[in-house]
Amino acid sequence: MNLQKATFANGCFWCTEAIFQTLKGVTAVTSGYTGGEIKNPTYMEICNGDTGHAEAIEIEFDADVLTYDELLLVFFKTHNPTTLNRQGNDVGTQYRSAVFYHNNEQKQQAEAMIKTLTDEQVFDKPIVTQIVPADTFYKAEDYHQNYFNDNTNKPYCSFVIQPKLNKFAKEFTDKIKPELL
Repeated sequence: MNLQKATFANGCFWCTEAIFQTLKGVTAVTSGYTGGEIKNPTYMEICNGDTGHAEAIEIEFDADVLTYDELLLVFFKTHNPTTLNRQGNDVGTQYRSAVFYHNNEQKQQAEAMIKTLTDEQVFDKPIVTQIVPADTFYKAEDYHQNYFNDNTNKPYCSFVIQPKLNKFAKEFTDKIKPELL
């Protein structure tokens, strides 16, 4: 396996974790916090947006099965990268859109993806996604991990996450792990 790491912030990590867990080639998804000023932040500390951290996911993937460009495309197609510090009803810097790159190649690929999406006018407004170096990633509390799969009957999962997964599955069927279809 050609294991690599990707780190994205694109709103609530419960939603993004659920989407990326379904992809062929993804071996692990961890919800957490990155890009802030304090060490070992807690969910309650980052909720007010004062720590500078974003809710983020760290993805471990097999680059022989799923490329970083494919991950970037899923990232951009499954949230609104044109809203500054906001995803739907979630508002604050902790919900910003950001690619935290782990090497120069990832940085170049993220920049190229934004240029392509902009040139093709995929979005009505300019993309405001930050492209910044990966920083220390702090794993979120255990109850945040695998949230959707462990809580499918909770209203947030039923009314927010499940519709996103359904929409995602229609567009990316060929990328979803066969056992989940």
